[in-house]
Amino acid sequence: MALRLGRLRLPWSSRESDDDPYWERFLQRPPADPQNSVVALIERAPDGAVNPVKEEIHSPEINARHLKDLARFLGADLTGIVRLDPAADDNPERHPYAVVCAVRAEHDPRDTPGIGGEVPAQHGLFVTFVLSAYIRELGYRATRTLPAAGERLAAAAGLGTLDARGRLVTPEYGPRVHVAQVIHTDLPLAADG
Repeated sequence: MALRLGRLRLPWSSRESDDDPYWERFLQRPPADPQNSVVALIERAPDGAVNPVKEEIHSPEINARHLKDLARFLGADLTGIVRLDPAADDNPERHPYAVVCAVRAEHDPRDTPGIGGEVPAQHGLFVTFVLSAYIRELGYRATRTLPAAGERLAAAAGLGTLDARGRLVTPEYGPRVHVAQVIHTDLPLAADG
């Protein structure tokens, strides 16, 4: 005798979200206390120490490929590397390279300040936090910076183009991407742009 089950209905199905009275609140209502947010916790986490013994590394091209592979493993959907101007005002540490990671975002954290809108921001922070720690373990400096110029740097790395509002639009995901914190580093890398 076979037991027949009906169609399984998931409570978090996106097709049903229009009928969900809590969905809008989940996306739009910011936490009552920002300290309860994982994003605030990771943003405040201090950078670790740089390993005093530099590891033997490969060529800049292989270093870049390894770093991009690690970023993809950690969950970044797009990763690019840009050569920075060491004398620029937006590069206070005078690092020669910037690593830019972007994750796919169903809801842009700038437009949806609620817990549901923070998901891509949390995802991106996790990736950049671990990547910068890995670079410091290799014996090179790596500093995470706020993504103020992240979209401009992502476009310079060839990840996409900027629209009229200055937001990144990629061939793979269109405007549904979130650019995480930018990692400034002195690890020898091959730049994409």
